[in-house]
This record gives sequence, C-alpha cells and structure tokens, in this order.
Amino acid sequence: MTVIVYEHPLSPYAQKVKIALDEKGVAYEARMPNAIGSGQPDHEFLKANPRGEVPALIDDGFAVFDSTIILEYIEDKWPSPPMLPKSPQARANARTIEEVMDTLFEPINWGMGEIRWFKRAEGERARNIEAHAAKQARGTYAWLERQLGDAQWFNGESFGWADLSVVPYLNGALGNGLPPERGSKLGQWLERANARPSVHKSAKAAADVIAQMANVAGAVRSGVFKREYRDHRLEWMIRSGGIDVVLEGLKANNIRFSNELS
Repeated sequence: MTVIVYEHPLSPYAQKVKIALDEKGVAYEARMPNAIGSGQPDHEFLKANPRGEVPALIDDGFAVFDSTIILEYIEDKWPSPPMLPKSPQARANARTIEEVMDTLFEPINWGMGEIRWFKRAEGERARNIEAHAAKQARGTYAWLERQLGDAQWFNGESFGWADLSVVPYLNGALGNGLPPERGSKLGQWLERANARPSVHKSAKAAADVIAQMANVAGAVRSGVFKREYRDHRLEWMIRSGGIDVVLEGLKANNIRFSNELS
C-alpha cells in the first residue's frame, strides 16, 4: 500500500497532514505537483484534487482532498495514536481552533508573503497592510492564549489535532517577523511543539524552500508564477487596504483562483 501526499512545503494545510501522518508513524511519499503556482495543469494531481490545491492524499488509489477532510480520513484509517481528544467538547474545541487558523490566520501569513516576498506593494501602502497584519496577529495570539490556558497542549494532555493546526501558522508568522512574545505561554508552547520530530521535519522542509526564493518576485511580475487568491485571502487583502493589489494582479494576470470543477 502506498500513501501519496501532494503538497508544497510552505503550505500550512499540507504541513498539518504531514505532521499527523508522522505522529501516527504512517509512511508516505510527498510529491509536489508539476509547475505548482503557474496555473499549468498537472493531470495526475488534478485527478486527486480537481480544485488544483494542495494537499491531496492518495491511499492505495483512493483520493481525498481538503486538509480537514484528509485529517478526518487519517484519524479514521489510522486511529492510533489519536489526534483528537476524547470528549465531544474538547473535540469541538480542537476543530474550532483549526478553523480559526485556517481561515483567519492563514491569510495574515499569506498577505505578508505577498508584500515581503512577491513585492505586490511597497512604501506606504505596504506599511499599512503590514500594520494591519501585525494587529490581527496579536489579536489571534491573545485568543490562542485563552484557549491554551494553563495546559501544556491545545489538545489537552497530549499533542494532537489542535496543536498541529496551530504550529505551521505560528512558524510562518515567525518567519514573517510576527512571532508570539518570547516567554509568553504561547511562545513556550511553540518551543515545545517545534521540539517534536514531526514538526521539526515539516518546518525544515519549509525553511529549505524559503532559502531558494530569492527571485520569486520577478517570477510573479513576469506572469510565470501566479498566486492563488482563495476566498479568505481575497477578503483579507481587501479589508487590509490592498484592493489595488488585487486589481493590479488581475490586470497583470499574475493572480489566479481555484479551478472550477468540470
């Protein structure tokens, strides 16, 4: 039996899936879709996810996409060790934390990447967008600390679903210069999480890709690379003062949206 994960090392959605599989000791082959980010089709990948988004998982020929649905599949297929806590309340809380990070925090990191790596905005416009990102990150950190309370893990007694749903985003924020306060409960949690082999493996793969990203802004300007504006990213950019970023990207044809099904 072969488990294949279509991914990109910088995708927090894909990182969640890889961390879960590694925590459970499930062997898998990580594949990056051909020409990912260019809008060009990788037909084998699109068989697994017709939306053209990572991650997608193929388990002995069965394909499933969307990171949350994949996590559910992993938990059902390989239940030990469990990633979800036992009580209905704790399980609902873990899923709520995942939803917040996937839809409210992900666009912060993504938007910072648009500015810092892909140079979509500069000068005063960039500073205004970055200020909004910093304010929103601080607000989310305060919310996360309330969720964590005095526990070691968001999941409760052990590392699990809620924790693997937070750590890729906080590591991304760390790389964007928006880390949680050092020594805070959240900062200490992040140190514990990054000490886990599954998280370290995922974070190292992301860092290795970042080290090769010197010329990505030129790839965007040329139209070779097109950044995907999913719904929450589009909303975030507009709310953060970047509507011109969106309009300019549409005009230059260097942004894209997820595939329509056919």
